[in-house]
Amino acid sequence: MRIAHLDAFTADQGVDRWGPLRALGELTVHPRTAPAELRERAQGCEVLLTNKVAIDGAAIDDLPQLKYVGVTATGVNVVDLSACRTRGIAVTNVPGYSTEAVAQLVFAYLLHLSHDVAGHDARVKAGDWARCPDFSFFTRPPWELAGRCLVVVGMGAIGGAVARIARGFAMRVIAAAVPGSKAGDRMPLDEALAQADVVTLHCPLTPQTKQLVDRRFLAALKPGAILINTGRGALIDETALANSLGDGRLRAAALDVLASEPPPADHPLIAATAPWASRLVVTPHIGWGSDEARARLVREVVDNLAAWCGGRRRNRVD
Repeated sequence: MRIAHLDAFTADQGVDRWGPLRALGELTVHPRTAPAELRERAQGCEVLLTNKVAIDGAAIDDLPQLKYVGVTATGVNVVDLSACRTRGIAVTNVPGYSTEAVAQLVFAYLLHLSHDVAGHDARVKAGDWARCPDFSFFTRPPWELAGRCLVVVGMGAIGGAVARIARGFAMRVIAAAVPGSKAGDRMPLDEALAQADVVTLHCPLTPQTKQLVDRRFLAALKPGAILINTGRGALIDETALANSLGDGRLRAAALDVLASEPPPADHPLIAATAPWASRLVVTPHIGWGSDEARARLVREVVDNLAAWCGGRRRNRVD
């Protein structure tokens, strides 16, 4: 059985973690695959593994030997599931591997915004403490998480983990209703936003949630709120967010995702010269990628394929 991993680098960071896959077939690992390279690299393979390389209907039609697509992530929007079902191609994903890592990043953002640890460290190393006439100084007023209201939009595994940690910081947690969701026991979104000191997004990207955070959403927040997005970039209308930062309504925002990844060099939300740049934190989609999470990801990818080889369904989404 021939296996091709089309874009392994983000998961393995150049270190071969895929030894267990070699016990299941003849494996070729590609760090990255451009769209023009897909056909050549996938020809003759019964198994393709992909994270972000799109396997669309045309590609599937062009690969008569393909029997299995393993998505090395949770989201499966890179695969044409309808075409796979028509052909009887198995498709798997890896749910839940990064729950704790993403939840931890949410609080890395909040602790950064509340205490400016890196900023204080830089000032000390620049000699500012040594020159200070007092025993203490602040780059900006620190503030406490205890007693603040955290609104969680999307109370799945990650949202639930964030809520658990927030309660440990003595925050008040509200689970807000997600448009299109049938989950009960959720506060209406506008009502929740009006109480929020912090809003954190953990809902899936659907037609109902695309650009959920728009001008109306941001206007519903009380002044001085913080917005965090570790979900999907397209949950936010990025122009509306830039405008809200510009008019000072938001205290700050922290984003691990953007609508286009990687972003264009002139993307307004990564401009270091923007007047609100100090109130916006942008990281390059790192929340999923703790060493422990990536190790879990590899194990799940192997176990999914081994189950399929043994005639068992495991994490199937087809």
